[in-house]
Amino acid sequence: MAYELAGKMVIGVSSRALFDLTVENQIFEEQGLEAYQEYQLQHEDVVLGKGPGFALIKNLLALNDLLPDKRPVEVIIMSRNSTNTSLRVFHSIEHYGLDITRAVLVSGAPLSPYLKAFHTDLFLSAYEDDVQKAIDDGIAAGIICTDHIYEDRGDGSIRIAFDGDAVIFSDSSELVYKQGGLKAFEENERKNADTPLEEGPFAGFLRKLSAIQEELGPDHCPIRTALVTSRNAPAHERVIKTLRSWNVRLDEAFFLGGIEKKDFLKAFGAQIFFDDQSVHTTPASEEVPSARVPYRGGVLGGDDGKAVNGPGDPPASG
Repeated sequence: MAYELAGKMVIGVSSRALFDLTVENQIFEEQGLEAYQEYQLQHEDVVLGKGPGFALIKNLLALNDLLPDKRPVEVIIMSRNSTNTSLRVFHSIEHYGLDITRAVLVSGAPLSPYLKAFHTDLFLSAYEDDVQKAIDDGIAAGIICTDHIYEDRGDGSIRIAFDGDAVIFSDSSELVYKQGGLKAFEENERKNADTPLEEGPFAGFLRKLSAIQEELGPDHCPIRTALVTSRNAPAHERVIKTLRSWNVRLDEAFFLGGIEKKDFLKAFGAQIFFDDQSVHTTPASEEVPSARVPYRGGVLGGDDGKAVNGPGDPPASG
């Protein structure tokens, strides 16, 4: 009987999101693919350090121990590495005792066609092109910042923070702000306070987190979620009523009204923060692991012609 992924939270993670491949990526950028491959083969038995997504992935996998009958989390390595250079990653997975047994290795080819085949709920990668295609296909995905290494809290907690517009919710209200300014945005939100916001790329992932929280119950659940948004009153009401209409749980909410987010994310202890703008993810990544969520189609609103994405990461090193 085939192994079923239906009903599970499926997370695809690249090797650069899971492990620290700073040196290896520098070799790739400066010396090319052949030098990178040779380095990986020579260091095949050297365990990789923990990367920006390591603590999150480790603690999500631990949910399987709390719900052993369901084992709700499946993590799959999805990498542009080749099979020949992948053994170092597998050795490192084994060294850290991570319950990851499945992988996709595409030798520099696009990963996006395989995300739907695995029914992926969340994809974390340092390579922008794959993340963009995932978002375009309606899959929650983030370009993880790899410039910093973070300490593991070691308490098994799972703390995930989200921006609102263009992440949990659609970008429709953000487009109003972009086209008409703050006053038009606030008027739009006040007028539509009782109209639920449309779902954004991370709505489905949030629903699955909320369902696991409900199943574990308040006394045994290590998951804690937070909304960290630049909205403030009067634009808060529509958000609260939208989440209520979805019957989705969010444990904490910060309506910051333009205050920088990173100090609040540090205080929350986020193991990952998802935001659609690098003006937020770049400073936040100094304190907590952060991932930028591209706009669908590569532009805000999908039709203004102005690209908002930055340059991508090298395709074969993670």
